[in-house]
Amino acid sequence: MIKVAKFGGSSVADAGQFKKVRDVVLSDPDRAFVVVSASGKRFSGDNKVTDLLLLVNAHIQYHVDGTDLLRDIEQRFVDIASELGLSYPVRERFEELIAGIHRHSAEYIVSRGEFFTAQLMAEYLGRPFVDAADVIVFHHDGKVDMDRTQARLREAVQRLGSFVLPGFYGSTVDGTIKLFERGGGDITGAILARCIDANLYENWTDVSGFLSADPRIVENPRTIHRITFDEMRELSYMGASVLQEDSIFPVREVGIPIQIKNTNRPDKRGTIIRETAEEGRSEHLITGIAGKRDFMAVHVMRAHMSNKVGFVRRALSIFEKYDVSVEHIPTGVDSFGIVINGDDVQDSIYSIVNDLQHELKPDSVNVVDQLALISVVGRNMSRRAGTSGRIFGALGEAGINIRMITQSSQEISIILGVNNSDFDRAINVIYDQFVKNEVLLKPEELNR
Repeated sequence: MIKVAKFGGSSVADAGQFKKVRDVVLSDPDRAFVVVSASGKRFSGDNKVTDLLLLVNAHIQYHVDGTDLLRDIEQRFVDIASELGLSYPVRERFEELIAGIHRHSAEYIVSRGEFFTAQLMAEYLGRPFVDAADVIVFHHDGKVDMDRTQARLREAVQRLGSFVLPGFYGSTVDGTIKLFERGGGDITGAILARCIDANLYENWTDVSGFLSADPRIVENPRTIHRITFDEMRELSYMGASVLQEDSIFPVREVGIPIQIKNTNRPDKRGTIIRETAEEGRSEHLITGIAGKRDFMAVHVMRAHMSNKVGFVRRALSIFEKYDVSVEHIPTGVDSFGIVINGDDVQDSIYSIVNDLQHELKPDSVNVVDQLALISVVGRNMSRRAGTSGRIFGALGEAGINIRMITQSSQEISIILGVNNSDFDRAINVIYDQFVKNEVLLKPEELNR
C-alpha cells in the first residue's frame, strides 16, 4: 500500500512537532512519501514563516531593508536544526539567500519556507529531499502541467524509492518558481498522490478531522468519521473546512480517498473522505451542519412571470454585469429570489435594483438583508422519510422563523435561510435534535 502523508504548518512549527511527525511517519512503513508546508505558528501570537516571507517581499517592494526579518526566519530553522542535531547548513544557505535577495522573484522568496522545512525534515527522517521545483511543473499561465509532473514524479519514485517533498510551489519548464494559492501544500500532496497512484492521501493537521458543526457555536461537536466528497464540498462551501478545496480534485478524479488526521493526537480516527459511502454500514442521518451570516435576498415579483421566457435569465445577467456571484434562486409562480453574499453588493445593490426595475418592469423588487444561510448536509436524508419536516418542526418549536428553503439537486443538503440574529440558536436546535443524541441507523432503516 502506498500512502502520501502531507503535514501542515502547525505540524512542523518547531523541533517538538518535528519529533511527532517522525513518530507518525516511522510508525507505518507505507508512509514512504512525505510533503511538508512551511513552519507555522508555535504559539498564539506567533507568526507563520510564510507570512514573514511575504512581509520580506513587502519590504523589498518599498525599498526597506528586510534583513532583520530574514534573520528571524533563519533563527527559527537554526533552532530546529540545533535541537534535533541536524547538520544541514542553515546559516550558510541563508547567507546566500540574503546576499542575492534582490535577484530573486517574490515567489522564489516565499517558497523558501517550504524549501528549508523540507530540507530539515528530509535529514531528520533519513530520506532523500526532492525539490518541488524539479518535479512540479507549471505552464506559464499558472496551471499545472500534469503530464510532465507525473513523468518527473514517477522517475523520482523509481530512482529514490521514498522522499520528502516541499509543498506550495513548483516551477515552469525554464526554472521560474511558481506558487499555488495559499494552502497549496495540500494541492502538492494531492498531485503527488495522484501521479504515483497512491492508495491513500493523508492530510495531517492540528484537528482530528471534520467536525459536524462549528465548535464556536456548538459545544464539543461530533467528529465526522466518514464523509463523501460531495458532502464535504457542501460543508466546505459554508466554511467548514480543514482542506484547501483545490486539493480535492486531483485525488477525487482517480478515486483516491483522503484521510484527515491530527499530528498531535495520531491515535484518533480522524475523517476519511471517499467518493461514495461504504455499503452495509450503520450511518448517521445527518453528516454535518454549517452556515454563514450576512447574505442578502433580492425578491422580484411580476404577475404571470411564468409565461415570460427568459425573465430569470435577464435578471441574472444584471448580477453578472456587476460581477456578483449568485448563491441560490428560490422560485415561485410569479416571483423568484436571488440570494447573494452581502459583501459582494455593498457598493452596488442600489444600482442592481435600479437596473432590475428598468430591465424587467416588475411589480415589485424587495431586498432582505441580515440573512443567514444554514446547510444541513447528509447523504442519507433522502433515504429517510420526514427528515425535512422534522427539521422545520424543530425550528418552529424553538420560535425560529425560516425565511427561505431550498435543496441541492443531489438531495444531500437542505439550505435554510434565517435571520442573522437566529443563526447560532438555529444551528444548536438542529444539532441537538439530529446529532447530539443520535443513534446510528442500520442500513435497513435508511429506506423508511
